[in-house]
Amino acid sequence: MFLSQAAAPALTRSLARELGPQVRVNGIAPGPVMWPADGVADDALQAKIIDRTLLKRAGSAEDVARAALFFAADAPYITGHIMPVDGGRSVSW
Repeated sequence: MFLSQAAAPALTRSLARELGPQVRVNGIAPGPVMWPADGVADDALQAKIIDRTLLKRAGSAEDVARAALFFAADAPYITGHIMPVDGGRSVSW
């Protein structure tokens, strides 16, 4: 895990402790949602990534927006968590 990947959950938990109960702090960790426009992720690489995703499809910006809406509107008793929106890619094998 890269330092920045480890820092996000730690920062989320720390801010949740500091800002609660007035403010809830949560995060979203999107998986393959949009491919880079520079062509680095060619069709073969995209297919390989999607094959490692349990839902066998790329996500969309709408998938990420729905996670944000869930935290904002339907999760008043959740704080200090990061929700993966990755089609199951983060599930350990």
